[in-house]
Amino acid sequence: MVTGLTLLHTSPAHVPVFDALRDREHPGAVLRHLVYPELLERARAHGPESVAEDLRGLLGDAGGPVLVTCSTLGAVAEALAPALGAPVLRVDRPMAAEAVRTGPRIAVLATVESTLAPTAELLAEEADGRPVSVRTRLVEGAWELFVAGGTARHLAAVAEAVDAVTDADVIVLAQASMAGAAPLARTRVPVLSSPGPGLAAALRLCGADTTAAPPA
Repeated sequence: MVTGLTLLHTSPAHVPVFDALRDREHPGAVLRHLVYPELLERARAHGPESVAEDLRGLLGDAGGPVLVTCSTLGAVAEALAPALGAPVLRVDRPMAAEAVRTGPRIAVLATVESTLAPTAELLAEEADGRPVSVRTRLVEGAWELFVAGGTARHLAAVAEAVDAVTDADVIVLAQASMAGAAPLARTRVPVLSSPGPGLAAALRLCGADTTAAPPA
């Protein structure tokens, strides 16, 4: 029996990214995509808590595990899980856990300002008392390029910001939409993104296979 995973997105651009990950790394996994850009728009204007009731309804209707791919909404969504009685995972949690294992000096890049504080809080939570130094930076103008469909220019701007980071043990790309910039960067500092580890962790919650079958 194949167990399905619901993914809650705030941009339709995430759908092909996660489908490609599934096809490459988790063949046979069943993904169901929900896309609600208005949730991020409202959260940016009024704070993540402003969409809590909407999230409660959407997550409750999913009928099983949910992966929330928007870092701005992740903490609010996870907090609803006990009341819903179903697993809810924010896509950036596995990435944050890897970051604090990699080193104490963590640089966080985001293209939406509302993502910076939740990501820093998540890193502190995953550090669990271990000393970490988290520095955040907004990549100015990159989000506008992403929204306008200028994917290549958006990723190039993020990669340029990555290469400008100094004195860090690890660089965190706070949003799933930034993942494609990692292979473009030339820095020797480890650069972490969330879609790959987030999807793998969520599929484990479903009891689904998390690795591609070996070649015949």
